[in-house]
Amino acid sequence: MLENLLHNKARVVVLALSMFGLVLIRAFEEVLFYDPFLAFFKSDFKNSTLPIFEAVPLFLGLVFRFSLNTIFSLAILYCFFKQKPMLWFAGKLYVLALFVLLLAFFAIVFLFESPNYVVLFYVRRFLIQPMLLMLFVPAFYLQYRSN
Repeated sequence: MLENLLHNKARVVVLALSMFGLVLIRAFEEVLFYDPFLAFFKSDFKNSTLPIFEAVPLFLGLVFRFSLNTIFSLAILYCFFKQKPMLWFAGKLYVLALFVLLLAFFAIVFLFESPNYVVLFYVRRFLIQPMLLMLFVPAFYLQYRSN
């Protein structure tokens, strides 16, 4: 038992550091990332107009935050399952999700005169929160158990 614990100590440390990294991203989001939508969605946004924003810094901030969340999420997935093919698959899904979500976010913001703020809220939430990790862990666990 002790030998098993020592063998998995590195995985536990990486898992803890990755989870702590996700917490730090959330805790320092206002300092680390340009996102005028943070304050917008904390207010009564249903009766407001979209905040004024610069598209390029917002795009770069969303990509940077999504990338950090992805790195920590992939580390967590690797600690749980320790299977590189599963990790590659998850990485490809993250890249696909980034493109689809960014396209959806900016399409909603720029193409609609009066965008549906609830849809915008949830698309943005998938970009800035590790929501995909919460979907991948149970899905990959079921796949892992069936093999």
